[in-house]
Amino acid sequence: MIARIDADGWHSQAHIIESPNCDARPDDTNVSLLVVHNISLPPGEFGGPGVEQLFTNRLDPTAHPYYASIHTLRVSAHFFIRRDGGLIQFVPCSMRAWHAGASNWRGRERCNDFSIGVELEGSDDLPFTEAQYTHLNALINVLRSAYPKLDDLAGHADIAPGRKTDPGPHFDWNQVRWPRPV
Repeated sequence: MIARIDADGWHSQAHIIESPNCDARPDDTNVSLLVVHNISLPPGEFGGPGVEQLFTNRLDPTAHPYYASIHTLRVSAHFFIRRDGGLIQFVPCSMRAWHAGASNWRGRERCNDFSIGVELEGSDDLPFTEAQYTHLNALINVLRSAYPKLDDLAGHADIAPGRKTDPGPHFDWNQVRWPRPV
């Protein structure tokens, strides 16, 4: 089966875990930006349920000391790519996920309005896996087919400089099949 984005904005081959942390995009807004992030919960640990719990407002503040400071956040992303390449979708692409925060891209404020957010399981301190790059490139192909105006790619640090650092110095932009923005 060929992967595709359906009319509601869901990826046909992603594992769906719906997040309540989303809302409608502004009317007549075209998706034109893909934002790459990194996340791991607890920080620097991979494979656990922390990211899913955060994005679905179920993070237990007593499960890890770091969680006490973030468990009330209401955040999400459209997609999460695990270290093994597993793809989870939290928000349909037709909706606005809450991944970018205060942001600006090429003079446009509020990047959540017109972007799709992809979180890679990782940190600023470690390289990403080949499986993640493979699945990110496959996702990019599906998204660009579904959204013809999707013509920009940026890291979270690019749209929120000074506030964010991800996807970090170990993210290899040369492995992404998309021209790196200037």
